[in-house]
Amino acid sequence: MTRLAGILLAVLGVGAATALVGPFLLPVPPLRDTVPPEQLADSDSRFAVVGGDDVRIHYKLARNGEPAMILLHGFGASTFSWREVMAPLAELGTVVAYDRPSSGLTARPLPGDWTGNSPYGPEAQVEQLIGLMDQVNIREAILIGHSAGGTVAVNAALRHPDRVAALVLVDPALYTSGGAPAWIRPLLGTPQLRRIGPLIARSIQSRGEQILDLAWHDPSKITAEARVGYRLPLQAENWDRGLWELAAAGRDRNLAAQLKDVRQPVLVITGDDDRIVPTAKSIRLADELPDAELVVIQACGHVPHEECPAPFLAAVTQFISRLRGAAP
Repeated sequence: MTRLAGILLAVLGVGAATALVGPFLLPVPPLRDTVPPEQLADSDSRFAVVGGDDVRIHYKLARNGEPAMILLHGFGASTFSWREVMAPLAELGTVVAYDRPSSGLTARPLPGDWTGNSPYGPEAQVEQLIGLMDQVNIREAILIGHSAGGTVAVNAALRHPDRVAALVLVDPALYTSGGAPAWIRPLLGTPQLRRIGPLIARSIQSRGEQILDLAWHDPSKITAEARVGYRLPLQAENWDRGLWELAAAGRDRNLAAQLKDVRQPVLVITGDDDRIVPTAKSIRLADELPDAELVVIQACGHVPHEECPAPFLAAVTQFISRLRGAAP
């Protein structure tokens, strides 16, 4: 769990501890001024229905031959977080960026919309990734995963090794459990918590600016455009309920114990001032993976692809060049 996600889940925990005392008496006003995600889309936005429960995924695509790269954003982010690097990466090959469940302009399924396991869970997110690759005719890809998106990338590499050529893990959150703390998980599916969960999730409206500042080494460089871009998904209908369902579906994936089974080449990138996933954890990860190299970007925080795009792109470009040189 990243500190970013932990901030929200700590709030979730406090709320859940008191949830059994009169939750049905608490008013849960509907969100105001929200619209279907499609109404917030950009001119280059695309949508695809993927997964066993037909989740409507928002994505962007720049097709330019091989290699193919899939961009997986972190907690609380969206395709918007790749705005500085998607076009330059597309000069190297085909690039797909998409919004994971509960994020961006991807639909927020609600209980009753699915059968079986939650589409917000870790296994479902891997299958959505593979389903999107099938939709856009990508057989094998380099997965570039940031923070919590890095856990999806590693999970996919373990579950579908034939579909993953390599990994670029950007300040990845691999050494912590996923979702809410174990002691609270049995409560998350109760009627009481289902009712007030969206109220708890809405706390991100007031905490979001603090989290964003924490993610940067120098928050004074965050533009007004960037702040607006991060707030945009809070206009999508049911964003609060989707965020709650993500928290409810999370669980410990124990990926750290499976690192020895990751056989793909890996590039680990981290800022030297990551206050969300401490830099030391990324250094440890690069050391424990069987085939990994490490790049530490100076004077950079948790989002090097946003704060330090030039050294980030240089590292990825060199990594892909080495992969091409090693290809038979």
